[in-house]
Amino acid sequence: MAEQLDISRSTWEQVLAGQGGLTFGQLRRLAVYFGRGVLFFLEPAPVEEEKVHTPQFRTLANGRVDLSPELRRVIEAVEDQREAYVATLEEMDEDVRRGFVPPELVGLGPAEAAARARAWLDLTPRGGFNAYRVAVESRGVLVFRLHGHHGRWHMPSTSPVLGFSLYEPRCPVIVVLSRFTETLQAFTLMHELGHLLLHRCSSINLEAEADGAESTDRQERAANTFAGHVLVPDDFLESIRDELRPATADRYDEWLAPQRRTWGVSSEVILRRLMDVGRLSSERYGEYRNWRRSLPVSALKKGGNRAKRYREPLSLFGQPFVRTMLDAKNAGLLSLARTSTFLDGLKLADLHRLERECATR
Repeated sequence: MAEQLDISRSTWEQVLAGQGGLTFGQLRRLAVYFGRGVLFFLEPAPVEEEKVHTPQFRTLANGRVDLSPELRRVIEAVEDQREAYVATLEEMDEDVRRGFVPPELVGLGPAEAAARARAWLDLTPRGGFNAYRVAVESRGVLVFRLHGHHGRWHMPSTSPVLGFSLYEPRCPVIVVLSRFTETLQAFTLMHELGHLLLHRCSSINLEAEADGAESTDRQERAANTFAGHVLVPDDFLESIRDELRPATADRYDEWLAPQRRTWGVSSEVILRRLMDVGRLSSERYGEYRNWRRSLPVSALKKGGNRAKRYREPLSLFGQPFVRTMLDAKNAGLLSLARTSTFLDGLKLADLHRLERECATR
């Protein structure tokens, strides 16, 4: 925190020892870091969790994952954005409740539930994260994609979290971390959608449980199975020729390359589905997983090129959120300053460039 807020360690040591205090500017930086107002830290009364945190946040905090300060900050920031989005739609006399109308999946098995969800999303045989994101957003779910830049939306590269979802009947949110491969982002998106549709609850998806092989939690297994069937339905598997399967697992990626490119999924998801339908043994599946684990981890990109800073809100918050905020500004319901705040602090010039970008889409 000392590094991220540019406040020296010695200052914090003095504060914690009761020998000094923070300036108002330092306190304001601390408040922004934790998503609070400055007055929150000046209030002498004890903190009441029920007044500070939403039921969705408390559900995640009471779950199987210890929430780091960074993750807590991001979850609260996401909740703030959702509330701003809902309030803005209401100001514009648009009924957000008509946006999210989930399909009825009670009593259905994973394959049937996934098939109904695919029809609800109107998915085509060709996929990929962006296509899946647009489909989910079109059904009233906000999809945020966190980038690697430092700031309010930053998550450290050491975090085991792939993404999370916040269930809310009017407007649920799915958050995906972009530092992972797009195929894993697509799986995370559908995994979290599974929790929203099957369980109507908030959840966190961990890297160790990706692709459904290692989870011991019943709801996590159900969400993994749901995601696998949504991304790779049974009829998709007909295009895979078993007689061409290589003798060694290190060539499975090459064997499945056409399907991976078309469907926008990983080999592991496809192999898991083949195993589920009895076309691949658990031993062969295990060999592939062990081979993948033996590969060196590629270095993660730090930061990145921000030459197209004005496009970042579209990647971060998605088109429905961005267009709503711009429409509200143009209707005189939001000031430039508030619009900038909701769109990741864009400067005025970048805000105008973003408007032009949206106008061409």
